[in-house]
Amino acid sequence: MTPTSKAKKTQDQTSGQGFSPEERDAMKQRAAELKQEGRGGRGSKAAADEAAVLAKIAEMQEPDRSVAERLHVVVTTAAPELAPKLWYGQPAWARAGKVVCFFRSGQVDKERYSTFGFSAQADLDDEGGLWATSYALSELSEAGEATIAELVKRAVG
Repeated sequence: MTPTSKAKKTQDQTSGQGFSPEERDAMKQRAAELKQEGRGGRGSKAAADEAAVLAKIAEMQEPDRSVAERLHVVVTTAAPELAPKLWYGQPAWARAGKVVCFFRSGQVDKERYSTFGFSAQADLDDEGGLWATSYALSELSEAGEATIAELVKRAVG
């Protein structure tokens, strides 16, 4: 390491610039996902994607694991046309390969709460010009499940 690169590394670490270890890990996971998407046939890819999502959920700590398991059922029941896939290393559901909605584990992201969100592919535009694109989740009640199911149905049109 040259003195200049050492100084740059120290500056980035102390000034808060650059990517955190978690962000770098998420980018590596996304790169691996994109690489994996280029392999295999359509049917085997869908099965592999769902297996990868279920495996990622199984790795989560409670309560995120229970919330993610329930979300998977809610989303796939409300919109069976959405296919599970990993997105930045976390569960997501896509139409024609483009993510419509996703779950972010607060524990994995080292955040206070987990989130369930929608990408720009979701058809949630409101007539008032303002709508939510993500929701904080610390638990998932029956009312929360019903709300998410309705939003997912609306998101896929």
